Amino acid sequence: MISKDYDAFVSAGAPEEKARRAAEALALYKSRFSKLEKDAAVVEWMLGVVIALLSAVALKLFLH
Repeated sequence: MISKDYDAFVSAGAPEEKARRAAEALALYKSRFSKLEKDAAVVEWMLGVVIALLSAVALKLFLH
């Protein structure tokens, strides 16, 4: 659970139990987004390699 989120929910007027559960749920989603960002970085790297290879093939095709 992230204490900043819990404190924000409590200060907004949510009951403590609901604020605790909401902060725990938010922490789970934040970890999911972190994993998605890592996966997106791998996809971007792979796309860069594919573009480089296609460019090399196109140059070889037209310049040979």
